[in-house]
Amino acid sequence: MKSITLAAISFSALSILAAPASAQRGPQPARWLGSEHCPQPAHTIYYNGNILTGVGLHAIDDHTPPQRVQAIGISGEWITAVGSNDTVLACAAPDAVKIDLHGAFAMPGFNDAHTHIAEAGLDRLSANLNGVTSLAEMQSRIAAYAKTLPDPNEWILGGGWDHTRWASKTLPTAHDLDSVTGPHPAFLFRVDGHIAIANTAALKAAGIDNNTPDPPGGHIDRDAQGNPTGIIRESPATSLVEKVIPPPSYQTRRHALELSIQDALAHGVTSIQDFSTWNDWLVLEGMEHENKLPLRIAEWIDFNLPLGDLEQRRASHDPNDPLLHLTFLKGFMDGSLGSRTAALNAPYSDDPNNSGIPRYDPDKLNAMSTERAAAGFQLGFHAIGDRANDMALDAFEAAEQAGIPAPAFLCQAKEEKYEHTLPPDAIVTRVNPCPQPPYAPADFRFRIEHAQVVSPNAFQRFHDLGVIASMQPSHLLDDMAWAEQRLGPANSDHARIKYAYAWRSFLNHGVPLAFGTDYPVESINPMRGLYAAITRMNEAGTQTFDPQNAAHEKLTVTEALYAYTQASAFAEWRETIKGQLAPGFLADLVVLDRDLTRSTPQQILHTRVLRTVVGGITRYTAEQSTPAAPPSPAAQQPTAQQPAPPAKPSPYAKPTNPDARTGTSHPPDNPD
Repeated sequence: MKSITLAAISFSALSILAAPASAQRGPQPARWLGSEHCPQPAHTIYYNGNILTGVGLHAIDDHTPPQRVQAIGISGEWITAVGSNDTVLACAAPDAVKIDLHGAFAMPGFNDAHTHIAEAGLDRLSANLNGVTSLAEMQSRIAAYAKTLPDPNEWILGGGWDHTRWASKTLPTAHDLDSVTGPHPAFLFRVDGHIAIANTAALKAAGIDNNTPDPPGGHIDRDAQGNPTGIIRESPATSLVEKVIPPPSYQTRRHALELSIQDALAHGVTSIQDFSTWNDWLVLEGMEHENKLPLRIAEWIDFNLPLGDLEQRRASHDPNDPLLHLTFLKGFMDGSLGSRTAALNAPYSDDPNNSGIPRYDPDKLNAMSTERAAAGFQLGFHAIGDRANDMALDAFEAAEQAGIPAPAFLCQAKEEKYEHTLPPDAIVTRVNPCPQPPYAPADFRFRIEHAQVVSPNAFQRFHDLGVIASMQPSHLLDDMAWAEQRLGPANSDHARIKYAYAWRSFLNHGVPLAFGTDYPVESINPMRGLYAAITRMNEAGTQTFDPQNAAHEKLTVTEALYAYTQASAFAEWRETIKGQLAPGFLADLVVLDRDLTRSTPQQILHTRVLRTVVGGITRYTAEQSTPAAPPSPAAQQPTAQQPAPPAKPSPYAKPTNPDARTGTSHPPDNPD
């Protein structure tokens, strides 16, 4: 019987590995297992591939070629061997399934660090307003959807509209909806989910009139006479309507989740980090119990719940589960730039009487953060504007003084073994390198979601507090059309735009950078994010964001791939089992129709997914076709195993000079 080592450097503090006991996990690359070292027979083998294992990728590109192999061997849901065809095929079990990749490019599956899959699925079952280019088109779609509803009292729900795409740039009103909704109450969210439009019937159902006060952290738009226009901003206000909407049934929730999960798999995404409702989480648990959950999901919990409820929810699901687990507490500091509800330190350049909507009193936020961190919770805050990011950083600084890192807390909890996820002949042992007091800031892995616009000194604070920047580069594809209007040009006094979407500035300050999409705000397709990260241009290639600074903030394709795989795994405490195709890692991979590292940005944007594999099981396939972008002559297929590059220091150790490795990437922290 072969010994399997389990490392515990994750949120659960007990992450599961299926690797030989002699192969220690940590900062060093995965150890090569030759055919004579096969720990067990491989029951599935992918061979004749151009396989980028992820070993040798780094947060900051050091221009060392990453490891490429021809074949990988899988036992159960774990990778057991990688290398040349001959080496891995020698590990084949007598009944092994052998899949010829015919030279196709394969890599670790994408890990989307920020999604809302329940919302995405429900949008597809409701009035779909994505891409509408005018109020008239919006009204036409709503009218068509209303005709499909047999019950005149049924709500018209959905969203996806974006008035910044319209020539008028004018927000819709309740009266605009009344003309096409008939007797149906209607409530339709803007694409960012931070404002919604309600028709008159919906406002009446919610009891919203000219006497309704704005709730703290929310806002009801009003006309000159004080009557609600129908526009409602941020969840403290939108919840006034949402609480009177009949909740979706279990069957509807499940169907919505299944639609989103299939969408993710079709785009090569094998893991997501998600914020849906607790009822949606219960549906996901049911799917897992039925063995019908084909996607790995790390779910977030509402930061605002009472501490006792949070502790009960954390205890309800085993943190070791490699398929479905609970991670951080999600709080919202502000709204969005598109809706002008993001909290800024100075007024909007195109709305001088408005600085956005902060969602918390700072003292209350700091107290809540400290209480929850002391109970061993990871924290993650939505923050778009520079003021919101400063609020989040202040709260994290306070929380780290009294907090217990999630792994340290869970190391003290009763352990439950998960032998059933490992090969049946394995002996399970545990290694628990739990953080010990005094804790370092990086031990907490607190996160800021979006970090779109930050203060000049925020990069240094992110690093010093060990905060992860969880960003969505595809946001820039749409935002660049109006971001300068909101923030002002680069040559203005504030020059806030220089600190917007500043991916490389974060990296050059030693800040972990994880990528996602904010699905359904953006498509879950990771190719759009890769394209945005390496070009800072719109999809047509006709506009560059902040041309004076764009070249300094672009990433290389391997840096973007790292952020979408290994850094995302790091953000959910799963970097020891996700993000690489190496022995002891989960067999989560994607096969593509072209080599992303040898393709132009436009070719990357149009990449097709041929196969998505989760835990060794093929969950999506597409019809094979000749790649639209053939590899360059230099794209040689590997003929033998390339040795793993030597071990590197932590990719998140701040360089002595933050700009030394890749050139100046941001204005000085103190411009004066």
